[in-house]
Amino acid sequence: MKPSDSIVDFPCLRTLHAESIDVAVLVESLGKLKHLRYLLIQKSNISSLPDNIGNMKFLQFIGLVECQQFVKVPHSILKLGQLRYLNFYDSSVNSIPRGFCVLTNLRNLRGFPAQTDGVWCSLDELGPLSELRSLGVQRLENVSVTSSAAKAKLGEIVHLTHLFLYCSSILGDDGLIKDEKGVSEEEQRQIAGVFDELCPSPSLEYLDINGFFGRRLPRWMTSRSAAVFKSLRIILMYDLACCTQLPDGLCQLPCLQEIDTRRAPAIKRVGPEFLQPHLATAAFPRLQKMCLVDMVEWEEWEWEEQVQAMPLLEVLELENCRLRCLPPGLASHARALKSISAQNNQHLNSLENFASVVELEVAKSPDLERITNLPNLRKLEIETCPKLKVLEGICALQRLVLEDYAMETLPEYMRDVNPRHFELRCSLTLLTSIAAGQSGPEWDRFSHIDHVKAYAPDENNTRKWYVLYTREPCSLITNVSHSTSAGYVEEDQEVVS
Repeated sequence: MKPSDSIVDFPCLRTLHAESIDVAVLVESLGKLKHLRYLLIQKSNISSLPDNIGNMKFLQFIGLVECQQFVKVPHSILKLGQLRYLNFYDSSVNSIPRGFCVLTNLRNLRGFPAQTDGVWCSLDELGPLSELRSLGVQRLENVSVTSSAAKAKLGEIVHLTHLFLYCSSILGDDGLIKDEKGVSEEEQRQIAGVFDELCPSPSLEYLDINGFFGRRLPRWMTSRSAAVFKSLRIILMYDLACCTQLPDGLCQLPCLQEIDTRRAPAIKRVGPEFLQPHLATAAFPRLQKMCLVDMVEWEEWEWEEQVQAMPLLEVLELENCRLRCLPPGLASHARALKSISAQNNQHLNSLENFASVVELEVAKSPDLERITNLPNLRKLEIETCPKLKVLEGICALQRLVLEDYAMETLPEYMRDVNPRHFELRCSLTLLTSIAAGQSGPEWDRFSHIDHVKAYAPDENNTRKWYVLYTREPCSLITNVSHSTSAGYVEEDQEVVS
């Protein structure tokens, strides 16, 4: 459509997708699109739908996504008997009309607000929606009575595969609880009870829990109950403000492929219960990816070497925790592990004995001293790990990336490694020493490497200054000289061979 066009000029329109525009005029005209089937409005200032939207009998898809000013759903939406998809994700909807349960053709419902009004609770409306495949409920902190959650009857929605259960997060940017008063024990028990009653059917494949502030996760995620979820593949658990441990029932799920846990400040220890060592078979038999991020107080991970688990794990992400080392059981049994990313782990001391890992990224780990015995490692990225002194047993290394703008000289371990490609991001002072080539103090630390690219930044360009080195035939190209590091700009390239 052109800016001068009006949607009234398209009376037979069936699909309308509007994004990042002022839709005030559009909303006024929506009711005239009698044949519209698909309506998606994203990142808009829309605050309401037309009151007569119920007259648009053919509508099957309504999405108001990332529309922060959208608050209220018109009552006439209950007339849309053909509606299959309704999405209010990341909008500000705080209420839905009573009688919502008549929309029994719904397959996908996101951003559904939990609200109470006297004895009525919006969760009461979910029970009859038996055709749902995907359901997202937000603001669950508004539910104060567990019996209201029980009326949702999620366990009876037999086709449900995707479930999103959200509370409003009480964590700040630092990953800690914002309110100094914290959360009372009664509030923790209450929300845990609500989540206990929101147990889905065994058909579930994808579970996303966000903002939960109970001390423990729902009982249906424990070892006594979780076994029924034989199709569950992905679990996301974000902003677990008060939860003190990961659930002990996940390890027995036969199809679980991914666990992603972020911002769980009350978890200090992951103990043997996470792996259920008494199991007859390996725990987490199909887990392929595990992310444990912003667990800011986590300092202990217990996994004994004799406990078999995670035989298919390929990707591990650890970020912003207090672990000093990874457990011996991980190195022994995660034999399919290909990639480890460890960032901002203030106390991590070593990474050792991962025979199958081919990619390793470590960043902002000030206590890291050793990386050893990774015989299949091909790519290694190191960012700001100033205490790293030992880099051994990485004979297959092909590419090394090192970034540290405070580093004054190349590390001594550079003499012990021989990657084919080396990329360095450093200060102009260090780059100037490298640019000196054979006459400089850094030559013995990089001259044995086939290809070297080294860069230093200025204010607007991270690769303003460079050194490009090739071992055979020997060539060193740079735009840096001693006068450059002294503050004079010198753009002419110098070639040393």
